[in-house]
Amino acid sequence: MIMALEVSQPAPQFTLKNQDGKDVSLAEHAGSKVIVYFYPAASTPGCTTQACDFRDNINSLKSAGYTVLGISPDAPAKLLKFKEKEQLNFDLLSDPDNAVQQAYGAYGEKSMYGKTYLGTIRSTFAVDESGKLTHALYNVKAKGHIDMLRKQLGI
Repeated sequence: MIMALEVSQPAPQFTLKNQDGKDVSLAEHAGSKVIVYFYPAASTPGCTTQACDFRDNINSLKSAGYTVLGISPDAPAKLLKFKEKEQLNFDLLSDPDNAVQQAYGAYGEKSMYGKTYLGTIRSTFAVDESGKLTHALYNVKAKGHIDMLRKQLGI
């Protein structure tokens, strides 16, 4: 059973390859605020909607001091293609073994069309300057998610 994280807990640390094959770690963002969001698969309709919503709202998030990191099980090459096609303006990170998703409680049982399977649970986390979670949102919807997130963050 995967445990959900709670506000005020330290955010699980990670280092993953980005779309360019470079290591990106949460630790390198110490002292600043980060939004870490998990999505099931690059270039799928819901994930594209969500990524483009982050893209279109990046300036308000940046002006509030946030860096955005998107994480999926996709390989870096697929992430690069997705980033270029959708002109995304933030890093996409590859978590092929789902270890970081599991650490955040963003991987578990899902169901679609009556079938149950294990997969990425669309989730978003806000991490403060000290590395603690200020928000832990599970099972978020792709559409309208950023408006809801901005309200929660007071942006």
